Formats: sequence, structure tokens, C-alpha cells
Amino acid sequence: MNTELLGPPADTALPPGRLITSDEGDGDVAPLWLSDGAAPAGLWARLCAEHAVTGWWPLLLDSLDPGDDEYRPWASGELYPQDMSSPQAHSPAGLLATWWGKHAHDSLAQDGEEGEGEQSPDGSPAATAPFGLSWPGCAPGREPAADPEAAAVAFARLFAARRPHVRLGLVAAGSGADALTAVGWSGPMNYDNDTAKYSAVVGGWERRFGARVVAVGFSTLHLSVAAPPTDKEDALLIAAEHFAACPDLLWQGCHPSLDSYAEGLIGAGHWELWWD
Repeated sequence: MNTELLGPPADTALPPGRLITSDEGDGDVAPLWLSDGAAPAGLWARLCAEHAVTGWWPLLLDSLDPGDDEYRPWASGELYPQDMSSPQAHSPAGLLATWWGKHAHDSLAQDGEEGEGEQSPDGSPAATAPFGLSWPGCAPGREPAADPEAAAVAFARLFAARRPHVRLGLVAAGSGADALTAVGWSGPMNYDNDTAKYSAVVGGWERRFGARVVAVGFSTLHLSVAAPPTDKEDALLIAAEHFAACPDLLWQGCHPSLDSYAEGLIGAGHWELWWD
């Protein structure tokens, strides 16, 4: 792969930055263009609007340690696109059902700290109530209440205001979901090394809920959502999908159960996933 072919178009007005090569291989894979400093206000919105023409998806990139010059994993090149499969090779519904089965059963084996591992009267894990061990199926899609791109722009501004150190990244990809694989991000590596599986799931959320990938950290993923759930029933189904993809939301988070987590999804314009 020739890195000279991977840079953003020459006529794209960008702040100072550089191509980042993967730290695996011979330095011939450059999956990311990264700004040298914080992303200028409003730039994400412009680049998002130009994506259909440029083919480069913009990301606001956070770091494991913002004060570290390595700005991991981005500037340090801890990116492994060559290790990933294709998102199109995976069924989002099949992945979520499989992950749910594993994580729901694993919830029974938790060590009991902070309420983890508690069981319902029927012997199922309390954390996954009201579904217990049974996969409830995917949530139905919703018509967006707002334009998905406008919702993404609004969230990008909010995210950058809260984390003014974030840098701009550009990835050659058809969507934000595919950009996770194309850049070689490995945030969920403690559960699966193939990010293409997570791209497939996020792609399903893009289609069903008007979600857009706005920001990515070392092991965090931040999505805008144009069609959030409006009632508890739908929110519980979406919460089940989130737990299947990211069990640390319950195991390591501040919510003791799906029911508690689902309450916060009703009407929420953004989702944050985090893997330990």
C-alpha cells in the first residue's frame, strides 16, 4: 500500500497534520491523517459535509493520556487495519445474539462486587433483567426525529467543547462505522481483536437509529443518535444491544442493570460505549 495515495486531497483545507503509519509492518500502511494540535472549531462539520466528495470520514480523536506526546493510540501508530476482516462479512444481529449469550451467562460468574453476579429468583442474572439469559432480539429501527448529519454536527461541537484537546482524524472510509475498521482501531480488543465485527454492529445502528460515529478514544466510542428510543420498551431492547456489544457498561459502569441503563437512553442524543 502506497502511503502517497492515502493522504487527503490536496485541495482540502486542513490544519497542520501528518499521515500516521501503523506500527506493524514496514511503514507502508498509513490508515490515518492526524492533526498536530486540537481540532479547530467547526472543522468537523465542514469535513463531514464534504465526505461524499472526498471519501474521508472525520473523527474527533481522544487520547488515553491527553498530556502525553504519544497521544495514544493515534500518534503512536497503535493501529492495525491489516489485522481486521471486512464489516460486510458479519451479521450484526448474529453477532449481538452470540455476544449476548456469552455475556449474560458470564454475568452469573461475576464475583459479586458492587452487586455483580446477583441472581433473580429464577436463577438468571439480575443485571440482565427483564430478559435474563434469553436474547430479546434487536430493537426495531426508528424514523429519525432530526437529520442525522445535523445531529452529528451538534454533538461534535458539544464533544469538542467538553474536550478541547481532541485532535482531528481523517480516515478513508464510506461511513463512520467502516472508519473504525479502516483505521485499525482496537478499543474492544479485550473482547475481540476483529474491529470489523463492531463496525458491522455500529453500521446497523447507523441504519436503524440515525447514529453517526463522531469521536473515538483509546477504548471509547461516541455516537450521535438522531432516532433515540422514546419509551422504556424500545430503550430496554437498545440497552440489551449495547450490553451485548459492550458488557463493561454494566460490569464496570455506574449502572447495576439493563433497566437502570435503559432509563438514560430515552431521548438521549448520543451514546458512549467503553471497554475495559
